[in-house]
Formats: sequence, structure tokens, C-alpha cells
Amino acid sequence: MRLTTKGRFAVTAMIDLGLRQSSGPVTLAAISQRQQISLSYLEQLFGKLRRHGLVESTRGPGGGYTLARNPAEITIAEIITSVDEPIDATHCGGKENCLGEGDRCMTHDLWAALNLRMVEFLDSVTLQKLVDDQLAKGLRVEDKPTLKRAIFNMPTVRPSHVNAPNSVFALGNAFSEP
Repeated sequence: MRLTTKGRFAVTAMIDLGLRQSSGPVTLAAISQRQQISLSYLEQLFGKLRRHGLVESTRGPGGGYTLARNPAEITIAEIITSVDEPIDATHCGGKENCLGEGDRCMTHDLWAALNLRMVEFLDSVTLQKLVDDQLAKGLRVEDKPTLKRAIFNMPTVRPSHVNAPNSVFALGNAFSEP
């Protein structure tokens, strides 16, 4: 089985959300910055997570995403399958036509059994467990989002004295003077 970035990023983003949702909705921009995941990619993933009832969105200032359910009730298998990530190690995608024309390969049963074990394992791990694991490792969660916003002072306007003509007429006069 090969877990693509879609499934990995969805789980990572959900852990980030689970760690920070107690202080209100979490913006995708903040998750993007912390986890180094493209904002547009997160928007696609969270659209799917929302349609599957794993997250809720809040619009407007102070808006963002929150978990739709208790993190102890959300399994990693749910997260992965909600973003259309197949959990399948068989060559045929479980259709039992590995060799074509309905013939199975000799290892089909092995890979199908592996699929069952993977789903069982991922279904036994909750989002809350992964959040707790991060906290146990000493991850510090900031109270407020850490979006880097550039703050600039207004530029000071200093009059400059340029010794140049300021109109077409003055330019013409400058060339006509000997």
C-alpha cells in the first residue's frame, strides 16, 4: 500500500486543527504556514473533509475550521477515506481481476488480508490519540495564530529638489537658452 500526500496531509492538518481548536476556528492559512502545505491544496482537502462531516467552517472575520465531532470519535481511517485515498494494497484494486479476465494473482489473498489489517489499524487510531501523542512529545501550542503579518511604518515623504524642468515648455526653454 502506498499512502499518497493527500492522505498524509489530511491527517497532518487534522492533527493541527485538533491541537488548536479549543481557542476557536483555525484558518487554513495558519495551518498552511505551520505545516508547510499549500493553501490551495488544503482548501481542496478541507472541502472533502467538510462534506464527510469531519470539520465545520465558519465564515467571516475570526472564521476558519473546527472539528465537527469530538476528536476521540474521529478515526484516521475516516480521515484518509474522506479525501478519496484508497487503502488498498492489491494490484487490482480489490476487483479480483489481477491477471485480467477475472483471474486473480497468486498473492491476491495476501494483499487483501493486508488491506483488512491496515483498515483495522487505522480505524483503531483516533485523532485524539495523535493529538495527545504530540502534546506528550512536548509540542507547545500557541494561544493565538502565528500568521506573519508585515507591519510597515508609513514612509516619510521628504521633498526632493531636482534641478530639472517640470513641464514640456520648461524643457523646451532649457534647450533654447544658450
